[in-house]
This record gives sequence, structure tokens and C-alpha cells, in this order.
Amino acid sequence: MLTRTTALILALCVAWGVLVEAQRRHPISGRMFAPVMGVGGAGWLERPEREAEEAPSKALAALQLKPGMVVADIGAGSGYYASRMSALVGPTGRVYATDIQPGMIDLLNRRVEAERLANVTTVLSGMEEPKLPVAAIDLAIMVDVYHELQNPQLFLQRLRGVFKPGGRLVLFEYRKEDPKVPILEVHKMSVAEVRLELEAEGYVLDQVIDVLPWQHIIVFRVQNK
Repeated sequence: MLTRTTALILALCVAWGVLVEAQRRHPISGRMFAPVMGVGGAGWLERPEREAEEAPSKALAALQLKPGMVVADIGAGSGYYASRMSALVGPTGRVYATDIQPGMIDLLNRRVEAERLANVTTVLSGMEEPKLPVAAIDLAIMVDVYHELQNPQLFLQRLRGVFKPGGRLVLFEYRKEDPKVPILEVHKMSVAEVRLELEAEGYVLDQVIDVLPWQHIIVFRVQNK
């Protein structure tokens, strides 16, 4: 039989567990927040199989980037997409490659120097602060990144101001609707979850492009207040 003190301790432990669990779930969609991939995972971003598994060249074609555009790769990691976007927007365009981890910024800076990416600017951003120029961005992508944000609603609120009128925010997310996608469930999102979270902050769904083997490409238009 439990003593009163033991029962109280157990009750407090349960209550604390519930509180921690609640803090790890999105307040609107209820999904679990995923941990952030560390710098040690950068090699996975550059794996030779990535084109076959995720078809990034097809993804970039779907974005219809044009010379002179100003774009952002939010959570750019090692710069896999930023490097390719650099070629598409050309010398008259600009790519802002952001990450919250100094180690990733080091990798980005080395890539910029090695590949002579004169139109790429690296940015050490924050989990809740994009640190991008105001009203400057035509299109921003988050490739398997959004689901790792720990305060996504605040981030989305602050992100809105960086877009030009009619700018686009594009999320790449592993399809939660498809159990055959070989990714941990916490790193997947459904279209319904993405819509709930982004429409709550005034982003307007433009289209869902399902041409990739594993991921949704979910495009939102930004209506600035």
C-alpha cells in the first residue's frame, strides 16, 4: 500500500510528465515536435543516393526559380539546395542560406568559398527569428525543416515580414499519409497538419505538388498585413 508521501510523489511525476509531453506537442495540430538534426547529420544531406530517393532536381524544377529572384533556404544545413538555387537565380539574384547552428554555418561558408557562390549570403538565424531582410524575399524554402521548429507559430509570424507582396513559402515535408516513406513518424507531416498550422498565421495555401518519391511540396502565398 502506498504511503501518502509516495502517492504524492507519483502524482507529481505524472503531472510533470503530462506537462513535458504537452510542451512537446503543437498547440494547434497536436503533432509531436521533432528534434533538430545536428551537424553530425550533414553527411546524410550530401549522400549520393539523395537524387534517387528524394529527386531534388525535380523539386527545384517545380519551384520555377528565375534569374534575378531573391530566395531563402531556411535551415540550409550544408547548403545542398542553396548551392543549386544559386545557379538558378544567377548573378543578378540572391540566395540567403540560414541555419541556427554555427557548425552548419561553417559548412555553408566553406561551400560558398569552394564553389565561389558570389550570390549566396549565409545567416546565423534563431529558432524563433529568421533574421532575413524585410520585404526582400520572393520565395523561401524549408526542406524537411519546419517540423523541427520548437515554436513554429512565432517563427511564422516573424517570417511574414520578410516577403515581398505575393511571396511564396514552400515547405518540403516527408508524407505522413504514406507509411511506406522510410522516415521516423516524428519527422513526417501531413498536408492537413501543415495547413492547420500555417493558415492559423494567415498563410494561404497555393498548391500541393506531389511529384517527389517521399515528400510533399506545399506552397503558400504570403499576404502581408
